[in-house]
Amino acid sequence: MQIDWSTILLEIVNFLVLVWILKCFLYQPVLDIIAKRKAGIEATVTKAEATQHEAEALKQQYEGRVAEWEQERAVAREALQHELDAERQRRIDALLTELQAEREKARVADERRLAEARRHSEQQAVTQGARFAAKLFGRVSGPDLDARLSTLLLEELADLPAERIAALRQQAAAGQNDAEVQSARVLNDKTRQRIESALHTLFERPVTCRYRENPALIAGLRITLGPWVLRANLQDELQGFSELSHESSAD
Repeated sequence: MQIDWSTILLEIVNFLVLVWILKCFLYQPVLDIIAKRKAGIEATVTKAEATQHEAEALKQQYEGRVAEWEQERAVAREALQHELDAERQRRIDALLTELQAEREKARVADERRLAEARRHSEQQAVTQGARFAAKLFGRVSGPDLDARLSTLLLEELADLPAERIAALRQQAAAGQNDAEVQSARVLNDKTRQRIESALHTLFERPVTCRYRENPALIAGLRITLGPWVLRANLQDELQGFSELSHESSAD
């Protein structure tokens, strides 16, 4: 068998040309494409890793922020609880103060009512006592008691201090000379003379006396001369005692 070196040489040349063509037009573009794909994959992986790191950082930031929110919420809840406790205590204190004030008002009102009732009872007792005394004195009074009260009145006129006498004379100077003498019973002539003489001595001038019976006096006299009134009778004494008792109760 005879070898054809020219054919072999041409085959070799053809193979080399084919390899060159493949290398230039097929293998190198494939390598470039593979390199680009590899670079793209590496860039994607790098970006994914960066994204993952960023996601982890965001996660840690979120978890930290959530922890801060929880802490802030706990602090806010505690502050709110303190405010609610303080407000509840303030309202309780205000309610207790108001209740104490109401109790004090009720106590004062009760004391006032009790005092008023006691004063009313005392006034009724004094009034009833005065009525009882008036009835009792009305039963036991008589000319003898009238005479004693008349003597007491005349003794008081004689014992008046000088300044009081001067004031009475000055008050009666511009008034009338008529005196009204009220008595529980009819006075005898002797008693009337003593009264007129005492008034004459007191005012240093004649005084005309008009006598009038007033059974309400119970016993004694009441002498009126202008603005001046002299009392020595049981009615005025009992009335004065009752008024004094009322004033004492009011104080």
